[in-house]
Amino acid sequence: AQAVLRDVFGYGAFRGQQAQIIEAALAGHDSLVLVPTGGGKSLCYQIPALVRDGVGIVVSPLIALMEDQVGALREAGVAAAFLISTLRRSEQSDVIRALRHGQLKLLYLAPERLLQDETRELLREVTVGIVAIDEAHCVSHWGHDFRAEYLGLNVLKEWFPGVPRMALTATATPPTRTEIVDRLELDAPRVFVESFDRPNIRYSVQTKTDARRQLLEFLRNRHGESGIVYCISRK
Repeated sequence: AQAVLRDVFGYGAFRGQQAQIIEAALAGHDSLVLVPTGGGKSLCYQIPALVRDGVGIVVSPLIALMEDQVGALREAGVAAAFLISTLRRSEQSDVIRALRHGQLKLLYLAPERLLQDETRELLREVTVGIVAIDEAHCVSHWGHDFRAEYLGLNVLKEWFPGVPRMALTATATPPTRTEIVDRLELDAPRVFVESFDRPNIRYSVQTKTDARRQLLEFLRNRHGESGIVYCISRK
């Protein structure tokens, strides 16, 4: 794992609990991973996928995220692909052919595509090394990002017995964590929760009185540092 981190991704050391999360996956344990955005969640399943035999299956509800990650992986020399509805039939056939020939290390799928019968039959033909369920909070009825298809992902336990499953999210209260574990039927998962304290980020809210003057003051007071101003688009 350390060699993959260095040689493939160009990092000299793991961050936070990445090493422990990866170690748990390599040992075959299910896990629930809560890491804030930008904290390096993707490496937690990408590295085990590269180290373990077979292909890593990544379930994601976001096409843009899949495209970004696959693009970055390919630039790093990793054989990665996604199967999404926007691909032409010939492109989908190329991905399926590469999967069957053992030429992929990571395959990204939306939950809707994963749960199709033809996808299930396809995955029966290959060795799966790890299953990552990204944005796992989508399983929660209480979440604003609830996706009904996520409720069917408990079948992954039956489909891939003995294969470690990793549920990842940046957002989950303790009740939601319990719901994720229960609905995905994770087996005695290792739970990893990173600190959400971001000392380099500060939020400030103020009443708008003179927008131009307030914006100018904000810019002048930054002293070359970065900042974001949120504005309402309506008049």
